[in-house]
Amino acid sequence: MTPRSLVASLCAACAVGLALSAAAAGAAGEAQRPAASAPGPPTPRVAWVGRLLLPVVARRAPRESARPRTVLQPVAPLGQGPTVLTITRSVVKGGRRWAEVLLPIRPNGVRGWVPAGVLRMHRTPIRVVIDVSDRRLTVFRANRPVVRAPVAVGKPGTETPRSDWFAIAELIHTYTPGAFLGPIVMPITGYSERLNEFAGGNGRVAIHGTSLPELIGTAASNGCIRMHNRDIVRVARLARPGTPVKIRS
Repeated sequence: MTPRSLVASLCAACAVGLALSAAAAGAAGEAQRPAASAPGPPTPRVAWVGRLLLPVVARRAPRESARPRTVLQPVAPLGQGPTVLTITRSVVKGGRRWAEVLLPIRPNGVRGWVPAGVLRMHRTPIRVVIDVSDRRLTVFRANRPVVRAPVAVGKPGTETPRSDWFAIAELIHTYTPGAFLGPIVMPITGYSERLNEFAGGNGRVAIHGTSLPELIGTAASNGCIRMHNRDIVRVARLARPGTPVKIRS
């Protein structure tokens, strides 16, 4: 994938012609630890995530005969790092455990079922909450705020989408702190609800740094969440692929 197409695919706020040299981060974040029991829904204190080990069809119900929603690959499409998915619940059907995962596809918040055996599962106490009205991002560890930072959000007409059911899909280092997207880009599972495509991409939303720090605290983007470069670095130390993200008004 070329730098131009990567930028276009990341989010509606990413402009044509911006250079981005991507390298994926590791799947296991500092905040994750091995699973000790069956995965359940995310709570304010803990969420389950799973690194995808094999290509798999995500289905509409926990059975092989269910209609497919999408095909998931173990290599993430933008940064070529590991695919790590948020697990929203699990069940046992016919002696086989299935995990419901949040999918990085339209419509926002859609989920699908995969056999639990294709996932290397962990728990994480980290979650991210973005308050659009206050233009602030907060990282919680076990329901306690550990990072608070101002952000820029989508401007009128290209508003940042809201949902309780987003997650960080990838963590990409640009290695170019002065670039428009800053040193780190974190595409989420959500998409713009205003733009079906942008600059040849599909309207993917991301949390990223910025070369325009004077716009932080305003409604300035085409849907993405922009942060001061020093703040995105702090967030990326805690919030890794699979981390739940809530965006509220």
